[in-house]
Amino acid sequence: MTPVAALPDDLQQALGDCDVIVFDGECVLCSGFFRFMLHQDKSGRFRFATAQSPLGTALYRALGLPTTDYETNLVIVGGCIYTRLNAFAAAMWALGGVWRVPALCRFLPGPLKHPLYHLIARNRYRIFGRYDACMIPDDHVKSRFLPTGWG
Repeated sequence: MTPVAALPDDLQQALGDCDVIVFDGECVLCSGFFRFMLHQDKSGRFRFATAQSPLGTALYRALGLPTTDYETNLVIVGGCIYTRLNAFAAAMWALGGVWRVPALCRFLPGPLKHPLYHLIARNRYRIFGRYDACMIPDDHVKSRFLPTGWG
């Protein structure tokens, strides 16, 4: 977990105070996670950005993550940036209710959860597929995205 306050000032301003999910828009699994969150987040708590957007790429770069293969979604909740399985757990916990049960995966021991996560992340395109391009959201969905023309 990295605090948003550790990011450069321009990225902090771009994120504002909202909770955010940054996802690989070309990955079927990652885009499925985005669609799930969009549907389940009835209160509109989360804003979204694709990893391929200028803002997403700048975030990955600032966090020292690769910008050619987005092996993790970023979930920002309460001013903290989560990656890998902890990102999934943070998102589920933020949804509340019954969705807090899958969030318990954050308590898996590191020697189990890290290799499991990396196995899925490395093979996600082969297992789930890949979109040729990021989705084009309708106006309602577009309103949930952060401005991506950052930089």
